[in-house]
Amino acid sequence: MHARKLTCLCFRNFPIAHKRFFSTRKLSNAEVRRKRNDLFEAEKQRQLSLYERIEKVEVQYTGLPESCTLIMNKGISTPYNCAMHMTEHIGNQAVLALVNGKLWDMHRPLMEDCQLSFLHFRDEDPRMVNKAFWRSCSFILGGVLETAFKEEFYIQLCSFPKPDVRSGSFVYDVDLDMSHWSPSSVELRCISQIGSRLKEKDCKFERLDMTIEKAEEMFTDNKYKLQQIPSIASKSESLNHVTVYRAGEHIDISRGPMISTTALLNRFDISAVHKLDTSLSNTMYRVQGIGMPTQLQLHYWTYEQLVNRSKKLNPALMPGTETQTDILESTEPAKQQAVD
Repeated sequence: MHARKLTCLCFRNFPIAHKRFFSTRKLSNAEVRRKRNDLFEAEKQRQLSLYERIEKVEVQYTGLPESCTLIMNKGISTPYNCAMHMTEHIGNQAVLALVNGKLWDMHRPLMEDCQLSFLHFRDEDPRMVNKAFWRSCSFILGGVLETAFKEEFYIQLCSFPKPDVRSGSFVYDVDLDMSHWSPSSVELRCISQIGSRLKEKDCKFERLDMTIEKAEEMFTDNKYKLQQIPSIASKSESLNHVTVYRAGEHIDISRGPMISTTALLNRFDISAVHKLDTSLSNTMYRVQGIGMPTQLQLHYWTYEQLVNRSKKLNPALMPGTETQTDILESTEPAKQQAVD
């Protein structure tokens, strides 16, 4: 069964808000992914080439199996590399790193001498890893939505709000280029399996900071991201940089941090799709889901209760209210439009 209804729709002619940048030639979803990956890889290699000679940094690790000092490569070595120098178990189980007391992605290069420790799902205070997991699930959901539909439907991801575990669901707001879509439970399960299979692929979350110009080039085929980039860049330390992540072939904008890898994903279920009443588009939907990490186990009945709870419309910030992409707390409840 296809993961969506076979609805006969034509592409809409979107108004172009940024004529200077927005691509007038519409690529397919697959072509856009290839283009973004090529740009990501080129920028990644360009930044690595800036380190003409290898400098060393001293990393003072605190934690199990024992505290130690490591000498690593500046701008190249990551917390994950440090963990693998100790035991493979630590490398595979660590969710996030603390570098000089600051939350740090496991695959983000270390830039200076530092104090290092790791965070796990079973820590006494798991709030930060829970938020990173929720954020990562929204990121994965975006990748699922970009690949779940037939190529004649041009999918434009809009944004996902700052993670709020108490809301009961992770979220992605997306323009699906269709006026009415009310998926069946079977269709939701089919789409969910795309995300669930990522566990076996063990896709690392790669972080890359780039200039506003590079980000606009990367997302020139998405009018929503293109509109958000200047505001996002203005909130960066340099006032001109945007942070993007890649996991597998999916690339998106987020301030992070993300979990280490999709191998930490145990359950991933898309539970609801709500049509949104927003001025941005009449084909905007809020897609919601729930997931569980590998280190936490729940009885199937308890998990089903959480799935049912996650179907309620998430009250996160409406797309178009402000720059929503994982930057701001929820301030305005969403308005739901009935779907026939």
